[in-house]
Amino acid sequence: QDYFTDENRVLKKDPQQDYHLEYAMENSTHTILAFNRELHTCDTNDKSITESTVRVIWAYHHKDMGEAGQNYHGSNRGTKSLRLLNPEKEEVSSASLPYFDLTNKDVPVPDKDTTYWCQMFKIPVQHEKHHVTKVEPLIQKGHENLVHHILLYQCSSNLNDSVLDYGHECYHPNMPDSFLTCETVIFAWAIGGEGFTYPPHVGLSIGTAADPQFVLMEVHYDNPSYTEGLIDNSGLRLIYTPVIRKYDAGVIEAGLWVSLFHNIPPGMPEFVSEGHCTLECLEEALGAERPAGIHVFAVLLHAHLAGRAIRMRHFHNGEEQKLLAYDDEFDFNFQEFQYLKEERTILPGDNLITECHYSTVDRIRMTWV
Repeated sequence: QDYFTDENRVLKKDPQQDYHLEYAMENSTHTILAFNRELHTCDTNDKSITESTVRVIWAYHHKDMGEAGQNYHGSNRGTKSLRLLNPEKEEVSSASLPYFDLTNKDVPVPDKDTTYWCQMFKIPVQHEKHHVTKVEPLIQKGHENLVHHILLYQCSSNLNDSVLDYGHECYHPNMPDSFLTCETVIFAWAIGGEGFTYPPHVGLSIGTAADPQFVLMEVHYDNPSYTEGLIDNSGLRLIYTPVIRKYDAGVIEAGLWVSLFHNIPPGMPEFVSEGHCTLECLEEALGAERPAGIHVFAVLLHAHLAGRAIRMRHFHNGEEQKLLAYDDEFDFNFQEFQYLKEERTILPGDNLITECHYSTVDRIRMTWV
């Protein structure tokens, strides 16, 4: 039945019944309910279902509801963040495909809040073009909350194998010069996300002279409790195929770069920052190389603990198009790719605005982003 709860957490039967049972099944271990409802019910007691993150709250009791009302669930309760409208990925079986792992080796994580660790890797030599079809995170067991995000950068092909011998803290005065040649992001993963599967007609190209030979893996460690003695071996698994797909994949970064100029005052219930990818920028980036534009098939919206909502706005010829992606209920611990229902074209001369909404009501100092 359709119930709702008030501010006192009391369950009340909804006079407008919008949830409709499809079927139910019960055995000695499971109770399964399948139901449907409209995304927007026009019922003030219901929450609209959008493409934003949805916090699903569940609770149960081992006895059925009696005449006196529901039985208290006790500890049989929990929550999960989901995107109910994220389209199903077309999963192509990758069990038999070759793969290689890019993983850190016994990285000592400092006892400080934020650490960016960089390690250089060499892509296994393929001698001919292949396509990466899936990337999976390999997060060390127990470190699920420590590894906040992982970025993979393409580096100069003029490097030699000596750069593989050491890792170093990123953005550090003493880091190796070779790290400065790694500027182009080719993959990104963030906390709570699962593996990323490329669409059946798209892959990340490896094996040709223009493809990455050396890559830099940047791991952001989040250690707010300043735990000492942590050793990490997390990284990424890249699954690839010799069967070439129609299109090569790439990454376009948009938003606000990490800098001392981006800061958020304390005590703000809502503070909005905008990152502008201007028409001049996209004209220069795409005009000569991709005059017909690029096709966007997925978006990863990324923020940190103060983040509450992110909106990716798209303008063409000065007119705003439908939002490229958005999440008005952002969950720091659930940052997963949004697969677009239909690919969107970004043309030279378009504008992109990344709109980040923050809340710092519980903070007394400036937040440096």
